Formats: sequence, C-alpha cells, structure tokens
Amino acid sequence: MIEGLINIKKAISTLNSNTVREQAGQRVLVGLHASTAESYARMENFLLAELSPARRHESAGTLVRSPGLILGQPAADINIYDEGIVAPAQALIFRPDKPHLMVEKTLAKYPHLGVPLAKTFHPFRDPFIEKTIATTARENTLFSLATALPDIIPSVIELPWAVAEFASDTAFLTMNQIRMAFVIAAASDREVGYMEQKSEIAAVVGSAFGWRALARQVVGKIPFGGGLLGKAAIAYAGTKVLGLSLDKFYGVGYTYAREERDALYADAYRQGKRVAIKILSLLRPDLAEKFATDPDARATSAGHR
Repeated sequence: MIEGLINIKKAISTLNSNTVREQAGQRVLVGLHASTAESYARMENFLLAELSPARRHESAGTLVRSPGLILGQPAADINIYDEGIVAPAQALIFRPDKPHLMVEKTLAKYPHLGVPLAKTFHPFRDPFIEKTIATTARENTLFSLATALPDIIPSVIELPWAVAEFASDTAFLTMNQIRMAFVIAAASDREVGYMEQKSEIAAVVGSAFGWRALARQVVGKIPFGGGLLGKAAIAYAGTKVLGLSLDKFYGVGYTYAREERDALYADAYRQGKRVAIKILSLLRPDLAEKFATDPDARATSAGHR
C-alpha cells in the first residue's frame, strides 16, 4: 500500500488543477440571432433555466443579441440562430421542440469550451458531464488493457494523460479519476482544486486500493483472457460509478445509497466488458475473436463482479 501511495503521489504531481480552473474561468460570449423579441426571449430562457439568481445574472451577461449588427458590440465566440431565420451553412440552430440538438452540436463543435459552457448554462451541464465520465471510463479501460498486454506499449497509445514512467496502472487510473473530479466540479459551478475538493480526492485515492485488490483477485482466479476483461471492466465500472457519484454530489449535495451504488456498479461492469472487447478488437483482434467465439471465456468473465 505504501508503494502504491508513492506511485499515486507521483502521478498526481503531474496533474495541475489550475488548468481546469482556468477553463472554468473562461468567459464565453454567445451570440443570439433571431427575428423577433419573442424568439430571443425563448432562446435566453432556455439557456438561463435552472440557474441560481446570482449565476443567472452573471450568465445573462454573456448573451449578446445580434452580435456584429450594433457598433461596438464584441464578436461572439459562439453564434446560435433561431430556426425562424436564414442561417449560414453548418450553423448552430435552436429548435424549441428539440433544443438538445443544438446543445449536442455545440459541444461537438467547440469541445475546448465544454467546461465554461457547462458552468455558465445548465442545459450544457448534464451532456458535458456525461461525456466526461464516459471518456474517462474508456481511457481507463484502454490503459488497463494496454498494461496487461505485453506487446502493447501504453505510452504510444493516444491517451491524453498517459505518462510512460507511471509505475502502475493504479496510479494512472487514480490520477485520471482525480482529473475527472476537477472537471465535474468545474462544470457544476463548484470550487476546483486539491484543497477545495480534499474529501472527494481522499475518497478517490482510498477507493483505488479497493479496485486494485479486486482486479488482482480477478486476474489471479480467472484464466488469462477472462481475467483481462474482468480487470478492464473493473477499471471502467469504478470510474463510471465514481463519476456518477460526484455528479450527484455536486448537483444535490449528497450521493447514492449503498444499494443504488451497487446497482450502478453491476450495470457499469457489464457495460465495461462490452467496451473492453471493442477496444481489444483494435489492440489484439485474436483475443477479441476468442471472446466472441469461446463461450467458456465469456462465461468465465461474465459471472465475476
């Protein structure tokens, strides 16, 4: 455990919370384009819904009607057009009956603005956090698989946070989960940082040893293939449940009960195996094919939690 803590500390030392804090502090001007006052109000009400009075007032200051048409107006970072007017090709179109389409397209088109958009406008929050959790869980699944395969070098995989000198995948997974905690807090309009989130970070580090012990048990008791998938599925499930728990905590002030968390973990574990097989089909198609055709291998990994 002491060695594990040293490795985790080394990994965390490469992670700077200021990066996420700076993203959260970025002010994004959103230009609104419409033909009537009613249409403008409809877009503004959608974007400013479910915000506290103070946040609503601050967020309203980032909305600009018809930017560029009034002398002295600043240029908008993002432009949204009401469906009732002519818009440029590939523009972001607001449709009152399907506003989520505009949200999804905006996050896809401006991924670097995900944190400030989620912090400033509630409709962006859930989709962005959901994507953050899914991405982090997949990254941890990929890293867990890569470190278990002798012919795959983790440092050459396109993981944004992979560092070749990490002494263990536990250190990487923990660091990536802490980064996820920073991003979820920032997107939820909460304080970001090691001191500001010390209880959450302590929980992440503490749970890391539980996931590691469970993964070692899986690898030790199950033949190579089944243990490989089980280890990767644990990395996926542990990361996803942590992300969902943080999201709920920052949203309502408390997290899931034990029974709810167990149900979430069981579902995430099954999903993690499917994700692991897809990734394995890219890293080692021969092993992926074995799981697709060998019922014993599937059964061995399916019954383990």
